[in-house]
Amino acid sequence: MGSQVHYLPITPGLFSILVILVVGLVILIQLGILRYAYMRLGVSPRVALLLLFGSLIGSYFNIPITVLPGPPPVESGQIVDFFGMSYVVPVVVSWPGTVLAVNVGGALIPTVMSAYLVVRYQLWVKAAIATTAIAFIIHSMATPVPSLGIAVPVFAPVVSTAILAFILSREYAAPLAYIGGSMGTLIGADLSNLDKINGLGAPIASIGGAGTFDGIFLTGILAVLLAGIASPARPRPAW
Repeated sequence: MGSQVHYLPITPGLFSILVILVVGLVILIQLGILRYAYMRLGVSPRVALLLLFGSLIGSYFNIPITVLPGPPPVESGQIVDFFGMSYVVPVVVSWPGTVLAVNVGGALIPTVMSAYLVVRYQLWVKAAIATTAIAFIIHSMATPVPSLGIAVPVFAPVVSTAILAFILSREYAAPLAYIGGSMGTLIGADLSNLDKINGLGAPIASIGGAGTFDGIFLTGILAVLLAGIASPARPRPAW
């Protein structure tokens, strides 16, 4: 099952674009342009880069949880287009059913990072508001796609998160953008639509994987950019 479970959530071409974006961030950090922005997010530039590269590399890996019964996929080893984005349908070697899994780069890493930011800045209430609001917005846009799973327009989490983060707190816009964008997308797109997966014939239903990974990853980059244009004072922990 390993070759079926582990695969890039998007096409190699689109994945390469994300890699170029990260390389661009590396260059800007080396020039000192975004160094302070990363510090505002709550982590050092080195840790932030490890986070971004870890998310990219981790997007290839899915941790299986269970197998859901359902019809075989209409497409296997093909490309599914949704809102201008191209997603990979993994090749089916055998059909035990839809494998429900957790994507390392799109779910596990963002969850750990979000928990860290909530505790560091004591953003319990504002983070809950941001996550709930983004989850509601994303859920209204989430679309079940046959053979793929649940997908959302790639820029929906980015735009809605940017607006909401500044409304809730200019000082903490960066960590709120990361928390609300990643957790809101995971809940609104994947977790709240688990009941719709059985009938899609998707080989893998990856939480934080194909269909939602690109939006979650771009939200992480957005958090850094927000940090650079937010208030000049660095966020301070409440404790």
